[in-house]
Amino acid sequence: MDLLWFYVAVALALSDELHSKLFWSLFFDFYVVLAGLIQRIVGGSIRMWVVHELLEAIFNFVVLSILFLSIPIGFLAAMIHLAVDLFHEAVNLDLPPLEHRALHFVIEASFFILVFSL
Repeated sequence: MDLLWFYVAVALALSDELHSKLFWSLFFDFYVVLAGLIQRIVGGSIRMWVVHELLEAIFNFVVLSILFLSIPIGFLAAMIHLAVDLFHEAVNLDLPPLEHRALHFVIEASFFILVFSL
């Protein structure tokens, strides 16, 4: 197992930060237009948010699959990140950025410790 679980969890955190910086800073105007189109297509804010989370999962999948040259690692990373995002929104956890990142890191690292220990 070595430290692969740690590297995947760190890479996933960095991928999430990269996603935030790219789309909320660099491509903000495009992102706003895309959000408007998605909302019009799916017909609601909650559905639009779920589509946003799915697109973020796809981004994480691509980044981690390329980084680790492993589609299964990319898929598992994207799915656990998506599950944590959906869960903390469903239970309405309003966390500051550092606590939000810590929540993700602890759950995702624990998940990959479990996966790689099998």
